[in-house]
Amino acid sequence: MYTIKTLNAISPLGLAKLPKAQFTVDNETNTPDGILVRSADMNSMEFPESLLAIARAGAGVNNIPLDRCTQEGIVVFNTPGANSNAVAELVIGTLIAGSRNLAAAAQWTQDLKGTEGIGKAVEKGKKAFVGPEVRGKVLGVIGLGAIGAKVATMATHLGMEVYGYDPYISVESAWSLSRNVQHCFNLNDMLPKCDYITIHVPYLPTTKGTINAQTLAACKDGVRVLNFARGELVDNQAILAGLESGKVGAYYTDFPCEELLGVPGVVATPHLGASTPESEENCAVMAAAEISDYLKNGNILHSVNLPEVCQPRTGGKRLCIIHRNEPGLISSITSVTTESKVNIENMVNKSRKDVAYTIIDVTGALDPDVVNKLKSIPAVIRVRVL
Repeated sequence: MYTIKTLNAISPLGLAKLPKAQFTVDNETNTPDGILVRSADMNSMEFPESLLAIARAGAGVNNIPLDRCTQEGIVVFNTPGANSNAVAELVIGTLIAGSRNLAAAAQWTQDLKGTEGIGKAVEKGKKAFVGPEVRGKVLGVIGLGAIGAKVATMATHLGMEVYGYDPYISVESAWSLSRNVQHCFNLNDMLPKCDYITIHVPYLPTTKGTINAQTLAACKDGVRVLNFARGELVDNQAILAGLESGKVGAYYTDFPCEELLGVPGVVATPHLGASTPESEENCAVMAAAEISDYLKNGNILHSVNLPEVCQPRTGGKRLCIIHRNEPGLISSITSVTTESKVNIENMVNKSRKDVAYTIIDVTGALDPDVVNKLKSIPAVIRVRVL
């Protein structure tokens, strides 16, 4: 029986993926085997030795101390793609609404309350909110992962000319793209063509400020920029300067901050990207399935700190070993099993930077001393027997 703790409200559809015969959800426990979390800040939390896995029902994991989890042998999962449709729909909706200045127009109309002759005022004032149709315009999509690929494909159905840039595009994302999306191999080749730019890349040290003064200088005058990925991907000072000079026609972001609020041309929403019932359910279901498979079978899928390793069970016992990625480590592990006369049925090893994960399926009896010997190897972080 595994004990799961939830730090936020998790959709019942997700919790249903944890059969009561194998899992107990106990939010008061101090010794959980796994934690399901959404936005709760875990960076200052002390983790019990019992904790084996954390599953984040969402994509971003900046609320989880990844390095410390890796050092303690705790696998951290996220749910890439589970909220992709919600974010993509919001981007496309904002693209259209922003182009037609709906937010400003709606606020102006609300302020007419109490005005005499509203009909005449509307007809006179509406010209201030005229905006172009998106059909026939050019959209540049930076990042063609689960969300970017959906946005690009949806935009082609609106009659837009779509260019995509992603030097690391996966085979899966490439297959999901509309054939009408034109792939650019150089960002500077794409930017001068675009009437609209939307960014959909993860936030990393290498992607911080992807949209900056230099990239904006390569764009058309009046380009409209959309950011529904991470606030840090766009240099706000460059955007503000662009709005003032006319280089940037408008900035639509899901990440409001003090310096952007109240600025003409900025439309900020309160981080609504994944805020749909469907998205929350999809994320919860995926997170629960990931943590369940790891706790029961040792399989790792969609981890952000350990390599992905999935191997069907073949019967018998399974050794799951998290260890540092060092030369000769596999030899040290197999020396222990050979010395203890353990018969290896299947074995798989994958690494991710400085950490690695090895699954060994064995047949026959497994002496507890084998586990102790494996744990005594200096580079081994955690050993489990399933």
